[in-house]
Amino acid sequence: MNRRDSLRALVVGGLSAAVLVDACKTPAGKDAGTDTQTGADQDHPERMAEEKAFDKKLLQEPKFFTDHEFATITILGDIIIPKDEVSGSASDAKVADFIEFIVKDMPEHQVPMKGGLRWLDMQCLKRFEKTFKDCDATQQIAIVDEIAYPNKAKPNMKQGVAFFTLMRNLTITGFYTSEIGIKDIGYVGNRPNQWNGVPDDVLKQYNLAYTEKELKECISFDTKS
Repeated sequence: MNRRDSLRALVVGGLSAAVLVDACKTPAGKDAGTDTQTGADQDHPERMAEEKAFDKKLLQEPKFFTDHEFATITILGDIIIPKDEVSGSASDAKVADFIEFIVKDMPEHQVPMKGGLRWLDMQCLKRFEKTFKDCDATQQIAIVDEIAYPNKAKPNMKQGVAFFTLMRNLTITGFYTSEIGIKDIGYVGNRPNQWNGVPDDVLKQYNLAYTEKELKECISFDTKS
């Protein structure tokens, strides 16, 4: 099972349900930018005016992450969910924009994210004399491999493990609630169905039957089409 299949299994299996429920307070939108990722500027009649106003306020606030931090989040997101033959990457789904929005909406994530990004850069500066975003791909994967697997991580990597776990959860949530991610799962949602009534064998089981009047008034669909 490859990385994307594993992530899809986590979402479909409900193991990241807590993140999905807590973080995704806005409907999944298009994948063409920050506003469409959060759904704040879309016309969602099912949402209250207060919700729309709150989302708009968050989008108008100054950016929480610096350009350097935002670039680092983008790189990490694409390491977690890279582009493949099935669909785009985390950055294609505007996951970094989603995380920017979420940390404003859920301030409890702000310190862990800022602190984790700082920790990551300090580790890279000590080892490679460069920040994470300026490291080459081999160096980036080397440090990620040390914090991506909690059961294998060394004790001194505890802070990095906690940060990467949060980063991974937010990335998965942002991706699989975007249009790209929903298509990747193959989720189609509720669709109108054609029903020809209770099957004859079930009616017979309970000694029931439709009347002639009901049969004439009901619409019958061709099940072979």
